[in-house]
Amino acid sequence: MYDLAIIGYGAAGFSALIRANELGIKPVIIGYGEIGGTCVNVGCVPSKRLLSIGETYKYASIALNQKTTPNFEKSFEDKSEIVSSLRKEKYEDVLNSYDAKVIKGRAHFISPNAIKVNGEIVEAKKFIIATGSSPSIPDIKGLREAGYWTNVEALSPTRRISSLAIIGGRALALEFSQMYKRLGVDTVILQRSNRILPNWEPEISLSVKSYLENMEEIPVFTQVKVKEVETKNDQKVIITDMGEVEVDEILVATGRRPNVDLNLNVAGVSLNEKGGVKVDEELRTTNPNIFAAGDVIGEQMLESVAGKEGFIAVDNAILNSHKKIDKLSIPQVVFIDPNVSRVGLTQVEAESSGYTVDYRVVNMESVPKARILRESHGLIKMVVNREDMRILGAEIFGKNSAEIINEAALAIKFRATIYDIIDTIHVFPTMSESLKIAAIAFERDVKRMSCCVD
Repeated sequence: MYDLAIIGYGAAGFSALIRANELGIKPVIIGYGEIGGTCVNVGCVPSKRLLSIGETYKYASIALNQKTTPNFEKSFEDKSEIVSSLRKEKYEDVLNSYDAKVIKGRAHFISPNAIKVNGEIVEAKKFIIATGSSPSIPDIKGLREAGYWTNVEALSPTRRISSLAIIGGRALALEFSQMYKRLGVDTVILQRSNRILPNWEPEISLSVKSYLENMEEIPVFTQVKVKEVETKNDQKVIITDMGEVEVDEILVATGRRPNVDLNLNVAGVSLNEKGGVKVDEELRTTNPNIFAAGDVIGEQMLESVAGKEGFIAVDNAILNSHKKIDKLSIPQVVFIDPNVSRVGLTQVEAESSGYTVDYRVVNMESVPKARILRESHGLIKMVVNREDMRILGAEIFGKNSAEIINEAALAIKFRATIYDIIDTIHVFPTMSESLKIAAIAFERDVKRMSCCVD
């Protein structure tokens, strides 16, 4: 019997493996599919590389004063090279450098302390479920018959296309819309709710929509009901309550579902209201000897969160250390250009939590570095507790905000106030000054400030 069995070898599984070895434990790790899971293979790594290529050509177009686009096929070849090298260096080679029994195959529980994989029974004292998630496909008449892409197919297309419709309006939809548009593909977004990024601050959502439509020439339709999909002359026709859209391909970007097909009921493991594995704050399931980490929980599906949870799950399972994640300070980013980033509570969330809220919205035109870069699109919104001016949340739509948001996350983690940000000297000129300017906006009119007034 093993001390620890890890089911899944993506971000959470690898983090759990490494931590187990640090504690002197040789675990068994079971995985199915490409080693490394979603992020390195069909998620963060390939999508961000393709977005980076598009951004480079955007600046080339500006410099040359003429429209120029990347080579479609060569862009995806470049992406594949990056994925292959990182998968080998960060997963295959890393796995070989640690002490673990590796089994490739699908696992399912046969009792509270045993699983079966490839006909082999594996028993363990503790388990960590880290099986990730898969695309969630809506039930749309004719969609399956007509065919569609998920992020997997969209990152490795078998042919060049000239038009793409994206069903959805959250992070994946926005990133792929800009990615394909900058690859020379006509792209349209169809979102069922009344705005894209529906769980973000409305000022941010509206600003991003305006940018995509006016600067990227990507039509964004909200409050759209997709009724049916048909095929016509090798084209796919999406029939909506607003009319028809005819395209080469359809990308479904309507969220992801946890991979929970593990016969969990036999192990005494329950599911939560989101269809993921139900856990407490210490990542313990309804079976006290089984923990879960990453996307399979069904909450914030972020690679960084999965890695942290894999580490914590091992400590809590082996050391009974009672560690928890500070969910308030988890940052997240939509990697379009300019980035869209957030951390903490929105204004509505803060008010619903009982805080007396104040907030400020500062346009990027008030940030000197944004003007210097001629990248003054977007804004920053900061939400505070009016009683003590403690920062509760921040959302940024602006150049390099994926880098800036980490400072905001640190501020929220340590429950800092606007005065802590104001009193911290920031390098001039930088985009990270936007946080300081937003904090100053609670005290002054930032439009009546010189560049370096403190």
